[in-house]
Amino acid sequence: MAKKAGLTQSGTNIQEVKQQNAQSAGQQGQFGTEFASETNAAEVKKFNQQAEAKKSQNSSK
Repeated sequence: MAKKAGLTQSGTNIQEVKQQNAQSAGQQGQFGTEFASETNAAEVKKFNQQAEAKKSQNSSK
């Protein structure tokens, strides 16, 4: 079977896949930054410290 230029062995169009990947890479920030902006870093650190303290108390019993 002759290999067609720009296609994989299974017949996938390489250029089309690269284009779709580029488009999706540009849209990744759509959700990633949305949730990050709603996170209060100080509150998370405080919560983590409290959890560590409780873990230490439980392990010393």
